[in-house]
Amino acid sequence: MAALTSLSFSAVTQCSERKVTLSSTRFLASSSQLFGFRTHFSYHYVGVRASNSTSKMVIQCMSSVTDVPTVSETKLNFLKTYKRPIPSIYNTVLQELIVQQHLMRYKRSYRYDPVFALGFVTVYDQLMEGYPSDEDRDAIFQAYIQALKEDPAEYRKDAQKLEEWARAQNSTSLVEFSSKEGEVEGILKDIAERARGKGEFSYSRFFAVGLFRLLELAKATEPTILEKLCAALNIDKRSVDRDLDVYRNLLSKLVQAKELLKEYVAREKKKREERAEPQKANEAITKCLELSGL
Repeated sequence: MAALTSLSFSAVTQCSERKVTLSSTRFLASSSQLFGFRTHFSYHYVGVRASNSTSKMVIQCMSSVTDVPTVSETKLNFLKTYKRPIPSIYNTVLQELIVQQHLMRYKRSYRYDPVFALGFVTVYDQLMEGYPSDEDRDAIFQAYIQALKEDPAEYRKDAQKLEEWARAQNSTSLVEFSSKEGEVEGILKDIAERARGKGEFSYSRFFAVGLFRLLELAKATEPTILEKLCAALNIDKRSVDRDLDVYRNLLSKLVQAKELLKEYVAREKKKREERAEPQKANEAITKCLELSGL
């Protein structure tokens, strides 16, 4: 766990040079395995269909709320709201995340909480880091959350609120929230009560990432702090450890794929420039001949 608590979300590792097509395929496959998805979808920019097995899975974990959308409908809502093409390296993981979050969102025990929001915002910002357009990145976030029938502004506001609070904490104060008063302390107390069985609580991987983000911002790097925080929140630490390993592996794969994409784009740009050189030379010769009257 010491290795996990010292992990920086902004850390970037270098990858060895490999063939882009093969490595990208491996990345796409491994990201599905990491999140445990059993769905099948196209890596294109248009309509995605969930498999029959996915539909069965959704029915099993749906809440009792009427008119609950299917995975396909949630994906379609996203595509209707954000209609511009998304590069496949981002689109593939986004499609997988929206499946996972749909299943969380419509579980009977689901209830939105700011730690969950912080976890998702952290994952999303890491995924979309380096996206060509900041405006498009924000628009995709809006479309994603709206497709799940939730409020993107609430996600951002709550994530910022928890980040600001965590920066003012230390290893001791972070885990002693139950003895303090304050807005964030109240949020954490409510989670602890619900997780103890006195209300609806649904643990998720985004929640685990949210906890880790709190630790990182509070600079609480001691291996025992996560254990104490989980105990205070009545959360199973083994589940958190497992899901943080999944998240760390995903980040590693994502960084590798982005590096490979950069290498591919650079090579293609160089090839285009090389092909353009003879054409530019011919144009220069033609222009000289015209000026000389030949």
